[in-house]
Amino acid sequence: METRKLLKSGEFLVSETAANDTFIPEEFNEEQRMIAQTCRDFLDAEVYPNLPAVEKSDRELMKSLLKKSGELGLMGISVPEEYGGFGQSFVTQMLVAETTGAGYSFSVAYMAHCGIGTLPIMYYGNEDQRQRYVTKLATGELLGAYCLTEPGAGSDANSGKTNARLSEDGKHYIINGQKMWITNAGFADSLVVFAKIDNDRVLSAFIVERNFPGVVIGPDEHKMGIKGSSTAQIFFNDVKVPVENLLGKRGEGFRIALSILHMGRLKLGANVIGAAKKAINDSVKYANERKQFGVVISTFGAIKYKLAEQVIRLFASESAVYRVSSDIDRMMEKLKSECGDKGRAAIEAISHYAVEAAILKVVGSEMLDYVADEAVQIHGGMGYSAEMDVERGYRDSRINRIFEGTNEINRLLVSDTAMKRAMKGEFDLFGEAEKLFNNLDTIDEGKKDGETYFEEKRRYLRNFKKLILVCMHGAMQEFGKNLVNEQEVMNNITEMMMETYLSESLALRIEKLEGMKGSSQVYRDILDVNIYDTASIVRKSAADAIYSFANEEIAQKLINASERLSHVKGLNVKEARRRIAEKLIGDNAYKF
Repeated sequence: METRKLLKSGEFLVSETAANDTFIPEEFNEEQRMIAQTCRDFLDAEVYPNLPAVEKSDRELMKSLLKKSGELGLMGISVPEEYGGFGQSFVTQMLVAETTGAGYSFSVAYMAHCGIGTLPIMYYGNEDQRQRYVTKLATGELLGAYCLTEPGAGSDANSGKTNARLSEDGKHYIINGQKMWITNAGFADSLVVFAKIDNDRVLSAFIVERNFPGVVIGPDEHKMGIKGSSTAQIFFNDVKVPVENLLGKRGEGFRIALSILHMGRLKLGANVIGAAKKAINDSVKYANERKQFGVVISTFGAIKYKLAEQVIRLFASESAVYRVSSDIDRMMEKLKSECGDKGRAAIEAISHYAVEAAILKVVGSEMLDYVADEAVQIHGGMGYSAEMDVERGYRDSRINRIFEGTNEINRLLVSDTAMKRAMKGEFDLFGEAEKLFNNLDTIDEGKKDGETYFEEKRRYLRNFKKLILVCMHGAMQEFGKNLVNEQEVMNNITEMMMETYLSESLALRIEKLEGMKGSSQVYRDILDVNIYDTASIVRKSAADAIYSFANEEIAQKLINASERLSHVKGLNVKEARRRIAEKLIGDNAYKF
């Protein structure tokens, strides 16, 4: 029987979660571990040996690799059994996304097919469409792509010009337009295409087959990274699409597009973890082999700092990924019992966690950029050579800050969506914020004698949240409805929210892990350094926001409150990072 409260999206700002109520990666069951191992074996046997050829934009080779993964059942992880898949949980889907994330360009093609190429039809299609397309997409008999972006309509998806009109006999929609940056364009059999019917204000969605007359695929783009992924423009010239291939209702396309973006952001948050683990393994192996001044470079403090920081950032991101993934599974079960449609229940649950999806996308992509960059640096001159995996990883990483909505868009979404959810009454954010703001001099920092280790950490996190609420209230008082246009201030608030959510997820994981396996200094080191750094980020972001919205008198009061609420105990970060690095160096692999 479900007893614990299921937090709504963004509600972490005003509510606490118990460690025992949080899912952590250490709890994967045997089946999940076997599925992940199958993914790793596939990368080792099929993908890595073919990477040099894949990188030369060999469309047929990539197509054959995708089809092989389909034959192994890897394309049906997210698809219910009645449509030829395995109907795995969202946590398992995210584990597969993580594991395949180590596959460079293959990962992009695979994730595009399994996610945006398949799931819009699974989630929004009718029974006939699911039988005709999803059953074949789940096995790799068909390969899928998603056609949303247009020239001149990047982040503003609804401004696209692709048009659909009903034929005179009422049997077809005639589509005309152009799409760009389409992953898998070079070989996809089915396309989810967004267009406006007649003069509609919002998009509709259609299932278009590659072999419909009038579909023209352009040549592959020359890109900085993910070179093995086929990315091309697609042109639609009087393409006749049967009316039964309208996906969802007329005008529902924009909602479909937004929902699928939430899903893509979550899965990207998992995908980058696999890529980061690969880069960290490459980093430590090289550091343990490369000698300078007669000793291996892994003995140098500067290198230990880099290795430890890679681990800390990755471990924190991973903690947040699986925390929210489990919440989505629980929300899916709740909605399934209410509406009865697995597809709609799944996408509604995913879409619900829009705040966390945007957080995972931003922090994950920026974590991987840091890890990939330091991997190159640890390799020195060799890191700049195309002979090394870290060079490819560095180039491939950069797209993740642009994919699935740019990080700039997603940063604004984090704070804006949380506030909009609160305005709808989903949780009481503003009442608590006003109370704190009106009592700046007497805010209780909550310190008690005899605190345990984790009680202290929870107190720090509660105080970070109080500071976020204070800044939100002050900014809204000053700017009102125009706050959304004060993007710098919104970004300050978002930065505080993201770092606090990450630190809280990390603290919950390590507290639960200690309950399972006993206390471990190195895991406490990870949490200590993370919270120590988060306090600095929160303090700086709060100050930047405060000086942007408050007059001199109120600013000083707010800064004083900020100093108190962001205060954490001093820490010997050098020794803590060295202990983390030494575990990595001793294991010669990421085994956290």
